[in-house]
Amino acid sequence: MAISHAAAARPRPGTPQALPSSAGSLFQLLRDGAPRTRADLAAVTGLARSTISARVEDLLGSTLVAPTGEAASTGGRPPATFAFNPGARFVLAVDLGVSHARVALTDLANRVLVEQMLDQDIAAGPAAVLGAVTDVALRLIGEVGRPLADLAGVGIGLPGPVEHDSGRPTSPPVMPGWDRFDVPGHLRETFPVPILVDNDVNIMALGEHETVYPDVEDMVLVKIASGIGAGIISDGRLQRGAQGAAGDLGHIAVPDGNDTLCTCGNVGCLEAVASGAAVAAKLREQGYEISTNADLVELVRSGDRVAVQSVRQAGREIGAVLAGLVNLLNPSVIVIGGVVAAVGEHLLAGIRESVYSRSLPLATQHLRIVGSRTEGRAGVLGASALVTQHVLSPEGINAIAGPDAG
Repeated sequence: MAISHAAAARPRPGTPQALPSSAGSLFQLLRDGAPRTRADLAAVTGLARSTISARVEDLLGSTLVAPTGEAASTGGRPPATFAFNPGARFVLAVDLGVSHARVALTDLANRVLVEQMLDQDIAAGPAAVLGAVTDVALRLIGEVGRPLADLAGVGIGLPGPVEHDSGRPTSPPVMPGWDRFDVPGHLRETFPVPILVDNDVNIMALGEHETVYPDVEDMVLVKIASGIGAGIISDGRLQRGAQGAAGDLGHIAVPDGNDTLCTCGNVGCLEAVASGAAVAAKLREQGYEISTNADLVELVRSGDRVAVQSVRQAGREIGAVLAGLVNLLNPSVIVIGGVVAAVGEHLLAGIRESVYSRSLPLATQHLRIVGSRTEGRAGVLGASALVTQHVLSPEGINAIAGPDAG
């Protein structure tokens, strides 16, 4: 079955919503994992006890809700309690970069069960890359001893623009052979479940938001690696734009009129000036033997003065572009992630310097600019959340719980 990716993230105008008395709607009250009784749910919803009992039985039958014991008795037999069972299903979460892939299995609470990193050149093409991911995924599923029938869905992030409704890459500049490739269709040959695809920076933003900043309504995640991109959370929701191109920070021109040629064909793009690849190229011109982002990080961490100055200047250039975004969107948190962000405070200091000097005081009054706290897992955590938001929605739960659940 084809999945509308936008519908998985937010309801469309005119889309029928689940009835308040449905199993899916009732399940939303249990998402926090706290044990509850039937009387608790009846008190919160105002529904008849008979309706509550029927819906709870539907949820227990799906195994997404499980008994947890008994509540304290107020006289008579103690009432039974039950709660969300995040181990009932698992998710395959994949974060693809330009030169790597991280493959993980998570539970329905987006907790990583097992994962594997692999070196994988995205330029090898979709068949080779997705084939390698599939092989690793099947091996991990075997390791955890779960049947494929327990797989709830697949979430995958790609290092390029994605048409979110179809899950197809759209003219990705660093992904030869991927344009318009049917990623969901290819993976569904092995995994007959909902398959949701998004840009890698979007899923990183979603992962950081879901696991670290769930109460922050407005935040931006900036990924700095071989390229530069941003994922935007506004009003608590991931914003993709009309065609899924929102957050393409790397192809905004830096303010100083730099004429460096970018892969997109324009000159002076932030990615061409301040990405890990751009900084490494400048250092090579000065005689340094450096080829990867990991080499750059190691050089900065060793205290090399020229490398430190280069990274701090890259931070200033990134900050100069981010200042416009701060004035436009007024986020309360900017998270800096990606491989190059591992250099730490030198990069952050340059970014903060430019953002605070170029942005309006009101916009920066309570702004925090911080490093990622997900230890490189933001992508797989976001890919998992992409799936769980879809599967655990009222409509998704009703589909699992059965025809009478709605």
